[in-house]
This record gives sequence, C-alpha cells and structure tokens, in this order.
Amino acid sequence: MSPRRNDNATPDAERATPDESTVGATPDETATIAAPDEGATDAAPVEDSTPSASRENSSTPEPGRDTAGSAPGEDAPKAVTGEDAPPAGSGRGAAEVTGATDGRVVAVRRLSESQRRWRTAQLTFCAAALAVAMTAGAVVLGALRENGTTPAVATVANGVSPQLLASGDLDASIASLQAHLRTQPKDFGGWSTLGLAYVEQARTQGDPSRYPQAAKALDRSLRLRPDYDPALAGRAALAAARHDFTGALKYADLTLRQNPYSERALSSRIDALVELGRYDEASKAADLADSRRPGVPVFTRYAYVHELRGDVKTARRVLRQALATATSRGDISYVASALGQLAWSQGDYGSALTYYARALAADDSYLPALEGRARTQAAQGDRAAAIKGMEQVVQRYPLPQPLVELGELYEARGRAGDAEKARDQYTLVDAWVSLARANGVDADLDTALAAADHGDRAAALKAARAEWARRHTVHTADALAWALHRSGHDAEALAYAREATATGYRNASFLYHRGVIEQATGHKKEARTALKAALDLNPGFSPLGAREARTALKAAQ
Repeated sequence: MSPRRNDNATPDAERATPDESTVGATPDETATIAAPDEGATDAAPVEDSTPSASRENSSTPEPGRDTAGSAPGEDAPKAVTGEDAPPAGSGRGAAEVTGATDGRVVAVRRLSESQRRWRTAQLTFCAAALAVAMTAGAVVLGALRENGTTPAVATVANGVSPQLLASGDLDASIASLQAHLRTQPKDFGGWSTLGLAYVEQARTQGDPSRYPQAAKALDRSLRLRPDYDPALAGRAALAAARHDFTGALKYADLTLRQNPYSERALSSRIDALVELGRYDEASKAADLADSRRPGVPVFTRYAYVHELRGDVKTARRVLRQALATATSRGDISYVASALGQLAWSQGDYGSALTYYARALAADDSYLPALEGRARTQAAQGDRAAAIKGMEQVVQRYPLPQPLVELGELYEARGRAGDAEKARDQYTLVDAWVSLARANGVDADLDTALAAADHGDRAAALKAARAEWARRHTVHTADALAWALHRSGHDAEALAYAREATATGYRNASFLYHRGVIEQATGHKKEARTALKAALDLNPGFSPLGAREARTALKAAQ
C-alpha cells in the first residue's frame, strides 16, 4: 500500500482564523463549552512579499540547507474547545492528558501482544486512539488563524488576550474562549472558530465524534450571520475531513462568493477538485489561488497538481520555493516532509532522508516526517530502523497507511511471532474504519486499499466500486483495479489499471499493479514494461510489493 498524497489535503500548511472581528452580543442565551483533553500548536509563515509559485526562484534551497533562518518562529497555540459537554472547570489538566496519551500507547502495544484474543472492550479502547490526525483533518491544520499577524480567535472582543493565546498556555487560552462564548453566545465568529477547532481536535486527539459537534458549531455561526465566509470555509474543511469532496467544493465556492481572497477556501477548492478527479479544473484553480494568495498552502497544492501530471521537476521546484519562504516550524516541517515524500517516490532516498531530517530539526515529533523516514529506511534495506520508527508512529498515529506498512514490515522480516503482529495491525485498520464511519467519514478508499491485500477481498471490491462511483481519480482507479484483480476479475481490472497511470503520475505502486494485471491478462510485453518501470522508479516502494514485483518481472521475461 503506497503512500497517498493530498487525498486529505495538506494539513500543516493551513492557517485560518475568522476574517473579521465581530461585536459580542448580549449574553441572553446559554452556551455550554468544555475544556478539551489536549491541545495543538502551530504557527503561520510570514506571507508578505511571497513569490508566486508560477515564477522561478533563484534562491531555491538545496536539501538540508536552512534558508528560513536560524530560529524558526515559535508555534502559536490554538484554542480547542468543546460544546455540549461539562463546563470548563471539569476539564483535565496537562498531566491527565499525558496519562491519556500513554494509555492509548499502552493499548496499541497490548493489542500487538494479544495473540488474536480480541475482546470487545479492548477494541473499543483502542478505537479511541485510531483517528489521530484523521486523514482528512485536511484543510485546517492551522485552523485558527488566517495569517501570521492576526491573533487566533480574533473575533473574541472581550476576555481573550492575543498575548495569552500566543503564550503557549493552552489551558488558559481554552478557558478564556469558553468563558467568552458563555457570556457572548451570539458571537458568530467565535462559533465559527469553535467549529474549526473541533475539526482540529478530531485530528490531534483521535476523536472523530467532534465532527458532528463541529457541524453544530458552524451551523450556529451561520444562523447568527448567514453567508459568514469563515464559517462557510469551515464547512468546506469539515466536508473534506469526512471525505465529502462534493460538499467541500460547494462550500468553498460559497465562501469565495463572499470573499474571493480567502486562502482557506482557495486551498479547499483545489483539494476538492483534485479529489474529485477534475484535474484540469484543479490546475486552473491552483493558478487562480497562486495569483490571489501566493504562499505555502497554495504552493504545496500547486506542486501536487503538477506531480499528478508527471511534472515532477515543476513540483520539486515549487516545493523548494515554498520551503525557502517558510518561517514557522509547522510550515518548515510540512514542506520539508513533502519534499522528502517526493524524493522517496522517485527513488532518491538520500535526498528524502535529508529533507526528513530538515523537517525533524524544526519539529522532532512531526509524525509525517517520522513516518516518511521509516518508509525510506525500509526502502534502503534498514528494516530494523524502519520497524522501530514505524512502531513509534502507529503508537501515536494509528491510521490505515502506517498500520498496513508496519504489518508488511513484520511480514517481510518473518521472525517468530511477526505474522501475528502483522495481523494485529490489519485488525486495527478495521477498527479505524468502523470508528470513522460511525462519525460520518467516508472510509471506502482506505478499506479498499488495506483489505484487498490484507483483509476481506469482497469488502475491498465493494468499497472500491462505491468510491469509484463517487469520484474518478487516479487513486480510486488504482484501488478498483487492484481490488478487481485480487478478486479474480483481471479482464475488468485492466482498463482501470491503465487509467490510473494515464495522467503521467509517476507512482511505482500503480505501475506494479498495472504490470501484474497486464501479465494476468496475457499482455507480457506491457507487463514487463510496467514492472520494470516500477522498480526503476522506486525499487523500495513497498515492503512486500517491491519483492513481488521482482518475482513477477522474472516470470514475465
């Protein structure tokens, strides 16, 4: 199962707060808002004088060279709160948050040692951690500010100090926001910020139950002020978080009618068009966003649109340009990781590790960089380091892709007990899917990708067909092709496998799948071409797939 990029957008490059200040209304109704279990921090890059993604930048950084300055900006805390929950006084402190996190880690370890004796209570407990960084927290990682000079929760006119919000004291920041909304329940900007915070909370705390609460908060903002563009943009973010990309496009367009320069909406629109497979429109949307709001969020999307068309050179140039303009730790980590992922996908493992090191120098706990480093170590043959690194990732970030990759690493190692460990990872994928679906997230693509190789093949095919019916992308075409092949429908699979590679997207996993299917349908020459291309491009693209690709290529000679 190869990494997918941008299926859930680009979280760490996002910055968003309400676009304007509101005047608090009289406290004539009650708002119940709870303190969260933990918070998240991020910072926005300075965007003044940012060069356009479509223009060359002579100061493009080389891997590992810090052009952003010796001291990246400190991350600004984001207020994350809850609605319809106990009052602020009942919130847990930082020590309890740490304990809860440790408890989730212990649960994952216990699951790996359970020797297939799955108890209902154990799975339920593990499921509470399964949506950490929910795949589609997507368009709102920095969801509480629109630019680097606007304080988070800018609409909170009374009771919230911008200095407090920037101080790193999240408990105090959360309490201030809670107190404000209890006394100013008609602050539509506050409710919009709260809705975005819920989406962020689902991402950082593994709590997808926040998505329904996010919808309530955003709806409340829009009832108080219809057509309020930050709330509409929040709706786009929430839809993307649930993989409802048609809804995300709808709300992004509604936002842009109110505010044509909303960075969040411009970015969400590109994401939605990409995930709907409307690549020509996505390219035009990226050009428009670049002309209106050039900066890290737009640059990363502009690069991905070009990568999907096989234009890796432009994608790399634009990402390097984005890294040169990034100033916050969050943006540096995000863009450096994107460059690492791009280098890995092209088989340039040395550069990939250099970029991941750059990302981790900015934030040593940045999970995508830790995951990418482990994946690259596996590709280089350092399986022990890869397993250790991926185990650390799934302890905190038990999402389908790293779970499957860790399972495959165990299978590839083949020690006593590794088969059992691998099955434990695949079982957790099933639990994550159940948790996501229970909270309105479309998880069909995740199901299809994982189950085709490591689960119920009939379920994989059903999920892949359902996802293809909703959106025609290179990723859904590849998932359907492989699910069909694994279910014995090679003749039907061939057209989808060819469509997955038709845009020029250089993805070794796609080429491997096509090669196997070409071979199964008697097209030996085409099979050899595709399989060789996969291994030439990225010889370590998958712990198991690369090995199987070599076997298939020998058989096709």
